[in-house]
Amino acid sequence: MSGATKLQSTTKQVHEPPRAILGPTENRARVLEEARRKIEVLRKSQQKPKKPVEKISQAAVKNNLSLDSTCSSDSSSSSSGVSSSSGKNVKHYGIKKFMDVRNGREIKDVSSKKEMPVKRCDWITPNSDPLYMSFHDEEWGVPVYDDKKLFELLVYSQALAELSGPAILHMRDIFWKLFDNFDPSSIAQFTEKKLLSMRFNGNLLLSEPKLRAVVENAKQMLKIQQEFGSFSNYCWRFVNQKPLRNGFRYARQVPVKTPKAELISKDLMQRGFRCVGPTAVYSFMQVAGFVNDHLKACFRYQECNVDVKKDFKPKSEETEIVTKALGNTCVSHD
Repeated sequence: MSGATKLQSTTKQVHEPPRAILGPTENRARVLEEARRKIEVLRKSQQKPKKPVEKISQAAVKNNLSLDSTCSSDSSSSSSGVSSSSGKNVKHYGIKKFMDVRNGREIKDVSSKKEMPVKRCDWITPNSDPLYMSFHDEEWGVPVYDDKKLFELLVYSQALAELSGPAILHMRDIFWKLFDNFDPSSIAQFTEKKLLSMRFNGNLLLSEPKLRAVVENAKQMLKIQQEFGSFSNYCWRFVNQKPLRNGFRYARQVPVKTPKAELISKDLMQRGFRCVGPTAVYSFMQVAGFVNDHLKACFRYQECNVDVKKDFKPKSEETEIVTKALGNTCVSHD
């Protein structure tokens, strides 16, 4: 009996299904079935054909290609001479560039690049008077050979003791009108009454000593023209017919007067000129281009040197002719 019971128990154990280890049998079976269903659904979805998706993607690709072609044509028409087939636009720090696909190099678009502000002398600032700035950019330091122009600049240099540079420039038309276009022969004939009538807004244009000095200097200038042929020849001989170049880096290095200015001042005073101290004379030398005192970093420093090379030859030939003539006259008198 015991053996039979043992056999029955073993047979019962063989026919019973194995129990799950992680939980109840019913929950485990449900989880397994759900997992199998999900796997089958995924397999079926992967096996389905994707023809409609491919059609949509091809259409989208065609549309994209057409859009790219239109954009490239627009960019080629707006770009300055660079074709869209050989390059594409690249934006870099606000400057439009083109990438050369063939050579792998960047080409800058100069038309879209903003102009950088030019470097001027330190005494010219963004807040400076526009007229004063244009005078610096166009006239100051340019060599002058015309006698009337030289006399005008000499008067302005003397007037700096009473007026500022911008104020003189704003009154330039008045100076021209009252001083008869700076004609020395006309100014030399001014009377005392004429001088006292030279008023602007109820005040004298310059102080009486300065006005009398202008008239006296015009008389002495006529004598220099007779002796040297022109006032220009007289002035340029002090610098050997060629402007001096200092090449200063900082404004504090620019002098108020120099030994050369003192020499010219002394000679002018001996000839009867008035109000021509070394400071006024050096200012005259700067503005008339006898010395290039633009700072080395200023864009006008090199431009004034170029202007000298352009105007130097014909003027030097004229001065040589005049000096030879003067030499011959001196020899004949001896």
